[in-house]
Amino acid sequence: MRVYRERLGVPFSWWLGGAGCVIIFGTLTWAGFTVAIGLLVYLALGALAAFALLRWGSAVITLTPDGLTAGSRRLPFAEIGAVSALDEEQTTVLRGPRSDPAAYMVVRPFLHRSVYIEVTGKPYWLIGTRHPAELAAAIEQAMTADAARARARTGLGSGMQ
Repeated sequence: MRVYRERLGVPFSWWLGGAGCVIIFGTLTWAGFTVAIGLLVYLALGALAAFALLRWGSAVITLTPDGLTAGSRRLPFAEIGAVSALDEEQTTVLRGPRSDPAAYMVVRPFLHRSVYIEVTGKPYWLIGTRHPAELAAAIEQAMTADAARARARTGLGSGMQ
């Protein structure tokens, strides 16, 4: 069961920019060739642009009862410390001049806000999101539920002995 899910897809304006680049580069490349070659150039450039935008927008943030998955990594609740939603200025500072090179970041230039996650024994995680307050609240709630389940398992296990 998922508690929270967000796909970090590229915005529509980036698709328009990609289409503009395809038209400009296609026209420059096509100049002097036949119409058939021109169509092949446009198709190839369009496919390349679409692949790049789809690939870049394929990152997913998923919160389940087992932990948090952001991009290709998973973080169990036991390793999560403080969680806070960041505004644009705080996000810029943490992914720029004050960033830890060892930190795990799932950020995109079109995502101006993020969630900071303190990780026990490791560098922090910085996750770009369109809904930082909702994600931070969902992580906090899931951590509380996970702690309650752990206490219940421990209580049941000790009561049976």
